Amino acid sequence: VQLQASGGGLVQAGGSLRLSCAASGSTFSTYAMGWFRQAPGKEREFVAAISWGGGRTLYVDSVKGRFTISRDNARNTVYLQMNSLKSEDTAVYYCAVSSTSGALATGKTDYWGQGTLVTVSS
Repeated sequence: VQLQASGGGLVQAGGSLRLSCAASGSTFSTYAMGWFRQAPGKEREFVAAISWGGGRTLYVDSVKGRFTISRDNARNTVYLQMNSLKSEDTAVYYCAVSSTSGALATGKTDYWGQGTLVTVSS
């Protein structure tokens, strides 16, 4: 599986961005998908995950109510809608796949994509 993330950029605090991650490979729909982020000087952290069928989603507490993860299996793409952005959301965002959304939430991943930079100005 190859993953290509896009959609990052510069946005003012309170604004919105939507990240996309396109996956290659015919088995996309059998994987749980997720997003992680790494801020400058910090470790990579889990942000959100979605089950293969889309019925289960998980979020880190700091983004609950602001971020929404979704997927389109017909397009082999997972999305992260980010609203009410804060300066502390500034990071490089990575998409990843694993067998389950729960595994992603514990940092267990099978494949990583390259990152896309999100910068939130205050």
